[in-house]
Amino acid sequence: MAVNILVVDDEQSIADLIEVYLQSENFNVLKFYNGHDTLQCLEQQSIDLAILDVMLPDINGFAICQQIREKHNFPVIMLTAKDEEIDKITGLTLGADDYITKPFRPLEMVARVKAQLRRFTKYNPAEPVSEENSIVFSGLVLNKDRHECILNEKPLYLTPTEFSILWVLASSRGRVVSSEELYHRVWGDKYFTGNNNTVMVHIRHLREKMQDSAEHPKYIKTVWGVGYKIEG
Repeated sequence: MAVNILVVDDEQSIADLIEVYLQSENFNVLKFYNGHDTLQCLEQQSIDLAILDVMLPDINGFAICQQIREKHNFPVIMLTAKDEEIDKITGLTLGADDYITKPFRPLEMVARVKAQLRRFTKYNPAEPVSEENSIVFSGLVLNKDRHECILNEKPLYLTPTEFSILWVLASSRGRVVSSEELYHRVWGDKYFTGNNNTVMVHIRHLREKMQDSAEHPKYIKTVWGVGYKIEG
């Protein structure tokens, strides 16, 4: 079955470049230059991953990402301007899984797309494999086969990245997981330099959904200068 990738950028040359490289990897590309057409596509098409530019002529990429997260959990990659750290943090906070800074290397973009799809497929299999891939403790229930998270009998709606982070920490509970290890295992990228903010923002967003306090955490604890851990 073809993988549908949504590409949204008002700069036609960039959208075309992304399309060429993704099509060369046999991905099916749905390409748009504005937010209005993008939202119509989301209502009509099944999407496996979205690449969204932040700056669009009508609806910005943040608003589109927010609307996607209201209904879908497929990976979202934001395209941000060079050195605009606030764009990166805003996108991650709204539920984006990764970001690519312009100008970018097309092959790196393809690698990031593949990494996101691998993780999404891993935690969202087409058919349940077993009931063994579950973690249960202290009111938290994680089921990797169904991408299901329940906290104190209430479902938590997590993005693929958030679920991956929580799974890594929960499956390693009692042990400190460094930010570097967490980045390698969740993002599948060996180059950690400069990506500590990415980990921190996702941890903060995850805590907010779990109503967990950074100062007095029940679940995700920060070990300053080392990383994070969950004690069970």
